[in-house]
Amino acid sequence: MDFAQIWRVIVLHRFAIRNWSLLLLGTLVAFYGAFAIDLFETEGQISLQLAEIELDEALLIGVVLGLVLLSFGAYHYAKQKREMARRIAAERHARELAYQDGLTGLPNRRQYEDALQAAISAPPRAGAAHAIFLIDLNGFKQINDVHGHGIGDEVLIVVAQRLSAAMREGDMVARFGGDEFAILATHLAGPEAATNVALRVIETLDPAITAGGALHRVGVGVGIALVPGDANTIEEALRKADVALYRAKAERRSALRFFEPEMDARVRERDAMERKLRDAIDADRIETMYLPTINLKSQEVIGFEVAPRWIDPEQGEVALERFVAIAEEVGLIHVLAERILRQACEAARSWPKRVMLSADIYPSQLKDALLPARIVRILAETGLAPDRLELEITESALVADMENAQVVLGALRAAGVRIALDNFGTGYSSLYHLRNFKIDKVKIDSSFIHAMASERESASIVSALVGLGHGLGLTIAAEGIDASDQESSLIDSGCEQGQGGLFSGPISASAALSLFPPIKRDIAG
Repeated sequence: MDFAQIWRVIVLHRFAIRNWSLLLLGTLVAFYGAFAIDLFETEGQISLQLAEIELDEALLIGVVLGLVLLSFGAYHYAKQKREMARRIAAERHARELAYQDGLTGLPNRRQYEDALQAAISAPPRAGAAHAIFLIDLNGFKQINDVHGHGIGDEVLIVVAQRLSAAMREGDMVARFGGDEFAILATHLAGPEAATNVALRVIETLDPAITAGGALHRVGVGVGIALVPGDANTIEEALRKADVALYRAKAERRSALRFFEPEMDARVRERDAMERKLRDAIDADRIETMYLPTINLKSQEVIGFEVAPRWIDPEQGEVALERFVAIAEEVGLIHVLAERILRQACEAARSWPKRVMLSADIYPSQLKDALLPARIVRILAETGLAPDRLELEITESALVADMENAQVVLGALRAAGVRIALDNFGTGYSSLYHLRNFKIDKVKIDSSFIHAMASERESASIVSALVGLGHGLGLTIAAEGIDASDQESSLIDSGCEQGQGGLFSGPISASAALSLFPPIKRDIAG
C-alpha cells in the first residue's frame, strides 16, 4: 500500500467518524425537542388541535436539524478542502526540494541526471552531440575562508545567474553542491560548438563579482564529455567529464578540457598506483635510502640526506617524484615521512656525532601544526640529539604557505633542529626567505651546477650565491655534482659541501654505516 492509498483510508475513516457524530447530534436534538413539548407524556391524549401544534413543532425541529447538519457538512467540506490544498502544496514543495537547489534555485543533481537520461534516450542527429559540462570554481575556498560562507553564498548566486544567462534556450544549468555546477547542452553541432559553450562560461565568469561590499574574482575549470561519442550512460558520461575537469583544474587558471582516452588511461594508472602505494606503506615495503654529503675540501662524509625508495614488484623502481606527489595528494605523505624519519634517526645513532642527518619537509606537512611536536617526539624516542637533525624545505613550499611555514620552522628551530633551504636560486624571493626564516644552510640547485661548464652565466650565479650565503653566515652546499671540474669550480668559489654522482648515489643504511671504520666510530645519541 502506497502513501496515497494510506491517506485515502485515513480521510475516509475520519469522514465516517464525523458522519456518526452528526447523526448522534441530530438524534439528541430530536429527543430534546420531544421532551420539550411533552410528546411522551401526552401520547394517546392529544387533540387534533394539539396534534397540529405538535406537527408544526416537529417540522421546526426538522428544519433546525437539517440546518445544523448542512452547516456541519459545509464546515467539514471546507476544512477537508483546505487540508487537501495544504497537502498538495506540501507535495509540490517536497518535489521542488527533491529536484531544485535551495540556494540558487537551479536544478540539482537529481533533476540534471533525469534530463541527461532523457537526452541519452534521444540520440542527436548524425554529426551532432549532447555535451556534458562539469564546472568547478577556482579560488572559491579562499572567499569562504576570508569573507565567510554568507559572502560565499552570494558569489554562488551570482555565478548561477551568469551561467543561466549565458546558455541557450533549452540548455540546463544545475548546481551539484558547493562550488560545483553542471551544464547539459543538447543537439550541439559538434566539439566546436561545445568549445564555444565552454568559452562562454569562462568569459561570463571572468569579470569580478561584487558581494559583501568587495570584488571577488573566481576562475573556472570546465570538463567536457560528449554523448554518444564518449559515453552512452549517465555514470560514464559524468565520470569522463569529471576526468576532463581534473585536467582542467590542474591548469590552476580558467581552462577547458575535453575528455580524451589518454586521460582515462592516466587516471586509471594513477588510481592503481595509489592503491599499490597504500599497500606498500602498510606492508612496510618502502625503503629508506641515504645520500652522502661530502666536505669538498677534506672529502669526508659529514652527513646523509634520507629519501624513500619504492620498488614495485611489477613496475620496478618507481620515480621518487612520482609517488611522493601521489602521497601528498591523498594524505599519505605524513605517515610515510614520519616512518622514514624514524628509521633514519635510529640508523643515525650509530654514526659519529659529527655526522648530520638531513630529511625533507614536504609542502603539505607545513599545514600540520603538530609537525614540530611529532618530530621532537621521534627524536626523543630514538635518542637522536636535535642538533644532529637538519630539515630541508624548498622555496616553493615556503611561498605556498608562508604563515604556517614561519610557525612550524620557528618551533623546530626553537627545539634545536637546523633548517636548510633546498633548490636555492630557483625561487622568486630568496633574500626575503633567508632573512625572515632564519635559515642555517642553503643548497644550490643542481641545474646551476650542471650548466657551470657550458654557461658562464651559471658559473657566475653559483659564485654569487656562494658569496651571498657566506655574507649571511650560512653553510653552502651544492647538489648534483657529477664531474670533477664541477667540484673544482665549487671549491674555488668557496662552496663547502656537496652531493652527487661523483661521490655516491643513494645507499642503504648498512652501506652508510660501513663508511665509518668501526675503530673510529663514536656511537652517540
